[in-house]
Amino acid sequence: MFIQTEATPNPATLKFLPGRVVLPESTFEARDAETAVRSPLASALFSVPGVAGVYFGHDFVSVTKAEDGSEWAQVKPAILGAIMEHFQSGAPVMAEGGLDDQGDEDEFYDAADHDTVVTIKDLLETRVRPAVAGDGGDITFRGYKEGVVYLEMKGACSGCPSSTATLRHGVQNLFRHFLPEIREVQAI
Repeated sequence: MFIQTEATPNPATLKFLPGRVVLPESTFEARDAETAVRSPLASALFSVPGVAGVYFGHDFVSVTKAEDGSEWAQVKPAILGAIMEHFQSGAPVMAEGGLDDQGDEDEFYDAADHDTVVTIKDLLETRVRPAVAGDGGDITFRGYKEGVVYLEMKGACSGCPSSTATLRHGVQNLFRHFLPEIREVQAI
């Protein structure tokens, strides 16, 4: 098995490409060992000293290292070994029911804004999420109120130094182009 790695805009996160589907129809994020128990692979990765976060996309695993002075040169080989061992074992990526109830907050928006929210979600799905998945992350809709779109950053996007610029200059400008009533985009 050959696992490719790619740098992300977030220097604390690397993207690992195992050459196979990781999660076919969903995503999963674990920012601590307690959440990681929902996935045998995430648990294995959290057992590697220096791992602080794990995100699974369709065909990639993003791993964020701890800010405790851990260096990729020391952490990366153990992560590669854990990913390889997991996929060679044939074990499932997620435990039974592991994707259920990830604790995501409910979306919020006024019913009168339904058409605007549908357009926002469509733009996220077709234009934004594919681009940020290429960088090992994800952006999901959380709410809309009084011209402000609230989005959640996940994976490599969470805590990334350039995520504010991505939101302000990329996503916000895209939304404003299609929906002039949007004043601002904020991360929550």
